[in-house]
Amino acid sequence: MKKLTGLVAMCCLALSLSAQDYVELNYNLKTGSEFTLSQESRSETYMTVQEVVQRTTRDYNNKMSIKVTDAAPGRFTMHWSYTDIKFNFNAKNQNIYVDAKTDHPDEPLQGALKLMLNQPFTVEIQGNGTINKVEGLDQLMEKAAEAFAKLKSDERDAYKKLLKDQFGTDAFRGWLEQLLVIYPVHGIKNGTQWEESVPLRGGLKGRVDLYWNLQHWDGQTAKVNAEGNIKTDRVETFTIEDGIQATAAIEGKLITNYLILRESGFPSIAVQNTEMNGKYVYLANRKKQLKKDLTVPVKIVTNASYKIKQVK
Repeated sequence: MKKLTGLVAMCCLALSLSAQDYVELNYNLKTGSEFTLSQESRSETYMTVQEVVQRTTRDYNNKMSIKVTDAAPGRFTMHWSYTDIKFNFNAKNQNIYVDAKTDHPDEPLQGALKLMLNQPFTVEIQGNGTINKVEGLDQLMEKAAEAFAKLKSDERDAYKKLLKDQFGTDAFRGWLEQLLVIYPVHGIKNGTQWEESVPLRGGLKGRVDLYWNLQHWDGQTAKVNAEGNIKTDRVETFTIEDGIQATAAIEGKLITNYLILRESGFPSIAVQNTEMNGKYVYLANRKKQLKKDLTVPVKIVTNASYKIKQVK
């Protein structure tokens, strides 16, 4: 009888230790909680057009506030808003540097970004991090575009496209889907890998197959690594800066290292690197002096870091 009791006790202990190896990761947000997000990133695009290399860079140094307005079971609604925007765009010997808080009467984009500051829009996510919807950002883009009212028609259209491509709903949602971890619905242990697929949004069309791996966890934090395989749709068309229609055959890798705060589920730190290679095919367009399709080799490199801090 004593042997049986001892055996049962050992089994219970083994099960207890085994259970301790597993952790449940999810978003645990409370109504009224507030966070700040800081972003520093640089994206470089290299295109070889008729043997001439064209380099485009985009630098961001942005800050955002996040306020949880509703925390229902398995669903969280938040108000996001930009509190600081510094954006530098350089292409074809044209440089646009904008600090949204510093008046620059000669740069229309500054006026647009200033109108975006402290204007909330809504993000709704599920408890595992899947984004349900982003609302109010299109209306914010329309308001910001009022800064272009005095420009000529072609300049106004170009600035609207630049604003939408960098800050519009598709651009924001695509960026956020690649930043937030989408957690599995079951407990996991060190070394567990799980996956999810999200669409490319904004300019390029395609998919990102994301693979996360739990490296380590303790009572307060979790270290997660992620790798994403990026592949564009070779048939879908998009519009480049010159108003030319094109298709893209591009593949690449997205690598992110996270330090997760288990209390909220948000990453306190995320470091992200992306490299994509392939080609654009500019479609023939006589108005743009393209008599036939033109193949353009492309390389895109992005390095970014993010910090999220709970302030309330």
